[in-house]
Amino acid sequence: MTDGEFDQAGWDARRTSFGSVAADYAALRPGYPADAVTALLGERPLRVLDLGAGTGLLTDQLLAAGHEVIAVEPSAPMLAQLGARLPQVTAHVGGAEALPVPDASVDAVVAGQAAHWFDPAPTAAELRRVLRPGGVVGWVWNTRDLTVPWVHALEGDLGDELRGQEADQAVVDAFAAALPADVTMHQSGVVQRQTPEQVVLGIGTRSHVATMSPAERERFLDGLRDLLARHPDTAGREVLELSYVTRAYRLVPR
Repeated sequence: MTDGEFDQAGWDARRTSFGSVAADYAALRPGYPADAVTALLGERPLRVLDLGAGTGLLTDQLLAAGHEVIAVEPSAPMLAQLGARLPQVTAHVGGAEALPVPDASVDAVVAGQAAHWFDPAPTAAELRRVLRPGGVVGWVWNTRDLTVPWVHALEGDLGDELRGQEADQAVVDAFAAALPADVTMHQSGVVQRQTPEQVVLGIGTRSHVATMSPAERERFLDGLRDLLARHPDTAGREVLELSYVTRAYRLVPR
């Protein structure tokens, strides 16, 4: 592959890789703070499509805030995790570019840790189709807090390919142009208390790691275990506080 070429096969493999790590994803990925949902959707209960819903980590907060939720997720194993925990939620296997719901059927479409996998142009057309008049779009990402020294050291060990698939202003800008929409951003945060092994296995749920061969994946994760065992802020500790910055983007179509 020459410089500038896009590896579509690799991209598709990564964005559909999460089914292989669905149980760990459900157990080890962080949830979302309640204020992020309020910033996206306001206080009034709405009918919300949770797109790329995964195992339901954002769905949990949507339900807690009183919203009716329809979950759409391309990975059947991920959706099975959601269904086992949240059987009251209507769920469909499907993707952002061809939403399996009727026209003008939802008040909002949201996505947690997923919008970077969507193709903006066809997805924007589908968002306009399914949203009711006055509807909104909300993209939210958790990113590890690099002001924490050991987290910064861990991120430095991961490499650019693993760091580039989260909150990306370019993704938001692309959707703002495609819809088109006006954008506001709300920032908050969340903290996970995890053992060092849980931190490592959580990184193992990232798409680039999930698509490694078993031997390559284990070597990579062993390197992270070694880093945590040696770093002065984590060595010998049974529980770590893994801090995330949460950025919630509210897009209001014009």
